[in-house]
Amino acid sequence: MSDALSPAAAGLSAARRVVIKVGSALLVDDTTGQLRQPWLESLAADIARLRGRGQDVIVVSSGAIALGRRLLGLGAGVLRLEEKQAAAAAGQIRLAHAYETVLGAYHLPVAQVLLTLEDSEARRRYLNARATLATLLKLGAVPVINENDTVATAEIRFGDNDRLSARVAEMASADLLLLLSDIDGLYTADPGLDPAALHIPRVPRLTPEIMAMGGGARSAVGSGGMATKLAAARVAGAAGCAMVIAPGHPLHPVGAVENGGRATWFDPETTPHTARKRWIGGRLSPRGALSVDDGAVRALARGGSLLPAGVRVVDGQFERGDAVAVLDGQGREIARGLAAYGDADARAIAGHRSAEIEQILGFRGRDEMIHRDDLVFHAAGDEEEASV
Repeated sequence: MSDALSPAAAGLSAARRVVIKVGSALLVDDTTGQLRQPWLESLAADIARLRGRGQDVIVVSSGAIALGRRLLGLGAGVLRLEEKQAAAAAGQIRLAHAYETVLGAYHLPVAQVLLTLEDSEARRRYLNARATLATLLKLGAVPVINENDTVATAEIRFGDNDRLSARVAEMASADLLLLLSDIDGLYTADPGLDPAALHIPRVPRLTPEIMAMGGGARSAVGSGGMATKLAAARVAGAAGCAMVIAPGHPLHPVGAVENGGRATWFDPETTPHTARKRWIGGRLSPRGALSVDDGAVRALARGGSLLPAGVRVVDGQFERGDAVAVLDGQGREIARGLAAYGDADARAIAGHRSAEIEQILGFRGRDEMIHRDDLVFHAAGDEEEASV
């Protein structure tokens, strides 16, 4: 009998923000090439239940190429890059419409987001994507994300949506990444080849021995194997996000995890908040500096954002999303954060109220020069905290 208090069941119930990864093999029948409609409807019911109890949900879904190749009459076998891109372009419309239909039955608006690897690595594009996801969730939408296969090249592709989902979990500061798979978790060996393989219900740490347990892809329509899932666990864990590998083929796969179904839980290394603050405060070299008044210093010490009105001097050349140092009246670094404006715009609005930004710049940007979520405050002169 399944243990309803398993780490995966308890973690899913407690998570504030959940990313659910859905593979092609779950959505599309590999024999007929048709969408598995009853399964998708059961997933929508699961998502609606999570949303009903106040949890944010993001879906990272494969399936566009698998759906599009049938629409375009592409046969079986390995597709060339341009054929994959054509199939993705045709299939993505069907995929988005399918999610819109099943989640619309629960009055949940759906938003399609297509990402490439560059969107997670170029800082400005990363921040734009992060802000878009945050706004969509705030407005009650369910973002449905897929790799933008139509424009991605072989050199810059994520390669599979396991790793994409981990990058999305990091970007969205999720606390749980749920990989719905064709296997019920991690085993000591491939259970399809070794009958003595043992299921591992919890992985406290990704040791070299654990990483060595990864295998190759087994699905005819998917691209991810256990190795990519373990790679996703490393990315998610470093970002403070726990990860679960659970079987996806049964109806209501999320509900099965909640009810204690067999799965593997990967402990995070830290919390999403701590991981992001550590990245900003200790790993990014500042490209410029903002000198602030005493009122801004007090606001930052209380955990507030840095508003334009509190900025007295802007130094350096930087773009939106670059790290900048925040200096007090004595020139000591008291904080570090990601600028919401480039240096030219920052100079124009420094010392002004947020309500004046649109009039000065001609567009409505963020109210903050640095939002508190993108800022780390530390004691002046704390070299360890401010080190790069």
